[in-house]
Amino acid sequence: MGGQGTDWHDCRMNLTHGLTPVTVREADHGLRPVVERLAQLERHDLSEFRGYVPGPDGAFAFDQLPSFFTDPDRRAYLIHHGPTLAGFTLTYRLPDHTASIYSFFIARALRRQGIGQRAAEELFRVWPGPWSICFQEVNKGAARFWRRVASAAAGSAWREEQRPVPPPFPGGMPPDTWLLLDTTKA
Repeated sequence: MGGQGTDWHDCRMNLTHGLTPVTVREADHGLRPVVERLAQLERHDLSEFRGYVPGPDGAFAFDQLPSFFTDPDRRAYLIHHGPTLAGFTLTYRLPDHTASIYSFFIARALRRQGIGQRAAEELFRVWPGPWSICFQEVNKGAARFWRRVASAAAGSAWREEQRPVPPPFPGGMPPDTWLLLDTTKA
């Protein structure tokens, strides 16, 4: 992720287009509890597609979440719509240094208003370059959303491929769909 002269930690982004601004700001360790609470909502949404169930304490497991506050190649961000907390996203680098999105969540009351689209576009503007974004086709909303985002960011210069779902997800799941795009010109 890191375009020319872009500091990974300089993450306050703003997009207005005459509308309420959408901002994406890195969540430091002090904001980790906020991300953790939002991650529970995201896990609940994904339970339909990934088979997540709450543990005995009533919480969904999210073993990878702490690494987004400690690993230098992973980041957690909060998404705001004006002053309203709208969601969060987790980004990471793949071994080939391509940027990817591990989680992306917008509160249900704020969906279908362009907030997620605008937040994703800002991530691409701040870190132009190659991105690989995956989802499960069974999650029809995510499939439509990410294809629309890819088209807005790269026109027709993006492609799809199917890849097996990596562990620790249960075997027998259909392959993930990966969208591969370069946002250098976005």
